Amino acid sequence: MKLIQYHQIQNFAARTHHQQNRPPYTTATTTTTTIPKDHSRCSPYVVVATFFISLLFILSLLSTSTSQLLTIRRDPALFPNRPVSLATVPYGPTPPSIAYLISGSAGDSGRILRLLFASYHPRNQYLLHLDLSAPQTERDRLAVNVLSVPIFRAAQNVDVIGKSNYAYRRGSSTISSTLHGASILLRLSSNWDWFIALNAGDYPLITQDDLLHILSYLPKNLNFVNHSSYIDWKESKRLKPIIVDTGHYLLEKDEVFYVTQKRLLPNAFKLFSGSRFTMLTRAFIEFCILGTDNLPRTLLMYLANMPYPFANYFPTILCNTDKFKRTVINHSLQYVTSNISSSKKPSSINSAEFDAMVWSGDAFATEFQFDDPVLDRIDQKVLKRKRDRVVPGGWCLGVPKNDTCSVWGDADILRPGPGAKRLEKRIVGLLSDVRFRSQQCPDE
Repeated sequence: MKLIQYHQIQNFAARTHHQQNRPPYTTATTTTTTIPKDHSRCSPYVVVATFFISLLFILSLLSTSTSQLLTIRRDPALFPNRPVSLATVPYGPTPPSIAYLISGSAGDSGRILRLLFASYHPRNQYLLHLDLSAPQTERDRLAVNVLSVPIFRAAQNVDVIGKSNYAYRRGSSTISSTLHGASILLRLSSNWDWFIALNAGDYPLITQDDLLHILSYLPKNLNFVNHSSYIDWKESKRLKPIIVDTGHYLLEKDEVFYVTQKRLLPNAFKLFSGSRFTMLTRAFIEFCILGTDNLPRTLLMYLANMPYPFANYFPTILCNTDKFKRTVINHSLQYVTSNISSSKKPSSINSAEFDAMVWSGDAFATEFQFDDPVLDRIDQKVLKRKRDRVVPGGWCLGVPKNDTCSVWGDADILRPGPGAKRLEKRIVGLLSDVRFRSQQCPDE
């Protein structure tokens, strides 16, 4: 597998800053200096010493400027230092943090930016990914757009992958792309609790204040993922066929292709299938990436040549590991319907369908098309978000007539709305179901 390097947007900003602050050319005034004949020759020792002194001076300047440019300074208004006091009575549990990987292809930079605005909160960590089908200019333009938003600069929690590869939905390159993004997020921040991978067709149905408020009352070891061991038709259509995913080794975009041989089903572990969308804990992501057990690597090799393997990877690891199998909730908190975006043209759903989607209690919905009118309705009626603005939260202190989030305060302050009640009802229903235990990694 090709090793992929990534750039943080601070690196891109450093290059831009260096170019913008390059001093203009100025014509120096020339003067004639008379050098005595006895000093027309310099000693070679003086030349060598001058060279090394100049070199050390230049290196010190470079190291100083680089360290200043790459130092992450978050706005203290968002993250104030709180002295620990036993006399202080907390109003509630400390809000958690979510790591988001938002991915897309060529032409998706606008959709990714809109999804970032709709799901933004200063406490979270965000990593934006455009695969290799997008030109580098689009990737750089996305980084510049991120840098132009004041709250993103203040919170220092949005990064862009500068160099990526293809991620075919039909192949295993989607797994490697997701694991790559998750590993970067582990290095970027040590504070997040859950990992969510979104694509350009997803959109939130509740605010981040709603989501963080409800998650703050839940154990941080719960993994939300649809899963089932019932494979039926998938055995012949998806589990036994062998494909070649060219996204692993080609720079040019090329489709996957099938081979004539068939594979045997494994007997060392049981295969589970699920959905693309998951909400996974940090402990489980570390288990998959850091290699404390051999199952994630073994399964990755087994699924390398399988069609549509992404829906099998995380559910199979969860349900074949004793440490995590009892932490699974058999629901991904994502709403999926073919009625929202059933065609390539922007869809128009009626009020009953829209209300059913919103009142489902799910945190996200999927399969939205580009510029779908449904997204505007979600922004106006659910998220209360203005165009090219982030969703207002408890940290926003500005005047409502202008941009509410142009002035910000403590990021730990949440202002949950009606979406929190809907999500609470959904999760309580899942946990109180008499079939809850029997639906955890069922052996059907």
